[in-house]
Amino acid sequence: MASKFYVVWKGRTPGIYTDWNSCKAQVDQFPGARYKSFKTRAEADAAYSGGSSGSSASTSKTNTAKGGANKSSVKTYTAQEVKALDAHTKIFTDGGCEPNPGEAGSGIALYRNNQVAELWYGLYNPMGTNNTAELNALHQALLIAEKELDEGNSVAVFCDSKYSIQCITQWASGWKAKGWKKSGGEIKNLELIKSIYALYLTLKDKIQILHVNGHVGVEGNELADRMSILAMESKVREFVQYQEALDIGAILRMRAG
Repeated sequence: MASKFYVVWKGRTPGIYTDWNSCKAQVDQFPGARYKSFKTRAEADAAYSGGSSGSSASTSKTNTAKGGANKSSVKTYTAQEVKALDAHTKIFTDGGCEPNPGEAGSGIALYRNNQVAELWYGLYNPMGTNNTAELNALHQALLIAEKELDEGNSVAVFCDSKYSIQCITQWASGWKAKGWKKSGGEIKNLELIKSIYALYLTLKDKIQILHVNGHVGVEGNELADRMSILAMESKVREFVQYQEALDIGAILRMRAG
C-alpha cells in the first residue's frame, strides 16, 4: 500500500500516483505544473475530482484547477490520456439496454501493455436497465482487477458511466454511513451497489477507476460496447470470455450500442 498519494492536476498525464518518482515524471520541468501529496487515497480522490490543490507544493498555487469541476464531478480521460496512463492492465467496461428498461447486457475489454488481451460478455437480463448493466460491468471489472493485482500487475479501470463511478467512489460511503439511505428516495440497484462497494474498499488503494466518453474513439470502450451488444443478442446469462479470434477490425464492425 502506498504511503502517500500524489495528485497531478496539471502535468504530462494528470492523475493520481502512488509514488513520488511517477509523480515527478509528470511534473518535472513541466510549465505551470500543479500537484500535491495526500496521506490517503480518499483524500487524493476527493481533491482530484474536485480539482482543488489547496496549499500545494506545486509551481502554480491556486485553489482550483483551471477548467476544473466541482467535487461531485468526474474527470473524463481522452484516448491519448488513456494510452499514456502508466498501468500494466487496463480494463474497459460497458453496459447496454434496448430499450431502457429492456434487454440488457454487459461487456469488458481487457488490455495488457496497451494490447487487447481478453474480451468478456454476458449477464443478460430480459428486463434490465442501462444503469444496472453498467454497474454489472464495473463489478466484473473489479473482480478481474483483483486477480490482476494478485499477479502483481498495476490496474486501471475505464468506465463510460459517470453514474456507476460516482455510486461506488463517491456516494456509497455516505449512503452506508446513513444506513444505506439517501435523502429524496430509494437507492436504486442497492444490493448490487453494496456488493461492488465492499469489493472496491479492498482495492481502492491499489487501482484507479476513471471515466471515458463512449463512442469517441477509445478503442477499449468500443470493444466493450460490442461485447455488451453481443451479450444482449446471444442472451448469455453468465459472464464468459469471448472465444473467437481477437480481430479488432472485425469486432468493431459488429453492431454498436
